[in-house]
Amino acid sequence: MVNTTSQFVRECESIWISDVHLGHKESKAEALLSFLKSVNPKNLFLLGDIVDFWEFKSGMRWPHSHTQVFKQLLKMAKHGCKIYYIPGNHDATLRKFIGYRYRNVKIYKEYIHTTKAGEKLLLLHGDRFDNLVRLNKFHGWIGDVSYDFLLFLNRWYNKARKKFGYPYWSLSSYLKENVKSARVAIDSFIRAATYEAKRRECHGVVCGHIHHPEIKEHNGVKYYNDGDWIENNSALVEDKNGKLELIFFRHRAPVYDPTDDHAIDEVEEPLKKSA
Repeated sequence: MVNTTSQFVRECESIWISDVHLGHKESKAEALLSFLKSVNPKNLFLLGDIVDFWEFKSGMRWPHSHTQVFKQLLKMAKHGCKIYYIPGNHDATLRKFIGYRYRNVKIYKEYIHTTKAGEKLLLLHGDRFDNLVRLNKFHGWIGDVSYDFLLFLNRWYNKARKKFGYPYWSLSSYLKENVKSARVAIDSFIRAATYEAKRRECHGVVCGHIHHPEIKEHNGVKYYNDGDWIENNSALVEDKNGKLELIFFRHRAPVYDPTDDHAIDEVEEPLKKSA
């Protein structure tokens, strides 16, 4: 199901995002900034890899828009949004601050959220399952050099597509769906995540890490992956009735003045997929 009505997004119960990788040249910070300005959630869950500290080693890229994302998050917290930050592997250095609170922002190792529909969801980043996934041959999909190379190819391929008037198309997402070993790796990840949720007596699990937005059920347990802001510009949203949907945010080039914290971006409406 695809719904292009933006009203659902603007007023909602909870939003989950992860894998923004601020500091990485492929981070879609401008799109995320536009998205954050278009919503008003009660709860915002940041499920890891928001900042890519690994990029420090290779010369971190930090445009003004990346700073603007943090300013927008703090603005949301100031206006009453509760922000839960669960660090991932690329921002694992923040795990030393678990339990720390600043205004409405608090850092957690993991979290159990109960939806308005009464479902208990285990929230985590997902890197803890790497060892299980890497037992298969397609271990390279979980954040290594081969993935960065695919992003490089993807960027130049889509520049050519844009020149000829074609829409964005994700090479790595296509391979994840159509290469057998990639799908095996993703299914292994799903089994590990849902097993952990079931062991913790939760109805489902929400995570990120593998940059593959998806909603499905395995062994009676719901699996929600909110995707990323490298390829998919995706988020998971809970409405006021506890219904969860994936949203893929498409936006035009930002029109805000980078020196103006109060300027507004020109955005397109989000697309939504129901559970």
